[in-house]
Amino acid sequence: MGKGGMSDGDRADRCCGEAINGDVQQENMAAWLLGVKNLKIQPYKLPNLGPHDVRVRLKAVGICGSDVHHFKNMRCVDFIVKEPMVIGHECAGIIEEVGSEVEDLVPGDRVALEPGISCKRCNFCKQGRYNLCRKMKFFGSPPNNGCLANQVVRPGDLCFKLPDNVSLEEGAMCEPLSVGIHACRRANVCQETNVLVVGAGPIGLVTLLAARAFGAPRIVIADVNDERLSIAKSLGADEVVKVSTNIEDLAEEVATIQKVLENGVDVSFDCAGFDKTITTALSATRPGGKVCLVGMGQREMTLPLATREIDVIGIFRYQNTWPLCLEFLRSGKIDVKPLITHRFGFSQKEVEEAFETSARGGNAIKVMFNL
Repeated sequence: MGKGGMSDGDRADRCCGEAINGDVQQENMAAWLLGVKNLKIQPYKLPNLGPHDVRVRLKAVGICGSDVHHFKNMRCVDFIVKEPMVIGHECAGIIEEVGSEVEDLVPGDRVALEPGISCKRCNFCKQGRYNLCRKMKFFGSPPNNGCLANQVVRPGDLCFKLPDNVSLEEGAMCEPLSVGIHACRRANVCQETNVLVVGAGPIGLVTLLAARAFGAPRIVIADVNDERLSIAKSLGADEVVKVSTNIEDLAEEVATIQKVLENGVDVSFDCAGFDKTITTALSATRPGGKVCLVGMGQREMTLPLATREIDVIGIFRYQNTWPLCLEFLRSGKIDVKPLITHRFGFSQKEVEEAFETSARGGNAIKVMFNL
């Protein structure tokens, strides 16, 4: 039993159980995270369908950076995997069964699934800031099982119908896109906001797309990877800046960023979450501007706070974003399809290959399962 691993007996007890829906249980399989870099496709017992629930057959599931952290380390920041867990939280699928009280969904509907179930009773939930609910049950965030499975049962009000011209893969992309949209809302990006995005990974790129959709006139994106900068340029970045991981290069890189954004950086988004990236964002932003912390690259960061009245804004997941995501996709204001660089099926071998591909990074932006 390796680091973070489980015994065979533990796995069997946690992953399997008595069938509750006959054939449904027999055919339902999921990708269980059992230990460090140890994913196994095993049976997944579905809960009973409640009156407000729906059963969804998943068709598209994406791999997120947090999934990779769980896969590699059995933890992502303070979320620690202590027992076998179905992984995944970016998903879309087709309704197969609806509960007796569900009125706006029917079998056959194509839907995107929001992954977090909040308590709906705490002050945060009542204020509409349900992403901060302390009792949140979030797909694939320990100890809650995720969605890399044939089927899941989900509250109907967390399933959003896809417009006819939006694919299931695009529906699954609503989850990462929601992060960018929530960040832009928090930073009040508008037609007068010049934007810097630090980090051209999946979250940096969806933040770029969201900022453009919100009307940002000039967007610069900085990254260490030439291939990702090329993708950023193709997605509409006005300028790209190659940076290094060396803190000694900071002053020169900031000068380059400020030169290409002649009117100053109004809002910077740190989409990587490392000491140097936050320092870059703070240093490049004009006095009185804003820095939004989007990425979670490490557990703690040193913030070199200056006396320039820069507002530092944190974000955690998102709130009330799916309808806007789907409208941006329907209207063509945002196109997420170029972000999907790798596709895999749902066999044991393909699940392993998909996670290794995503973990390597490189030219892999969004790795997607087609179930």
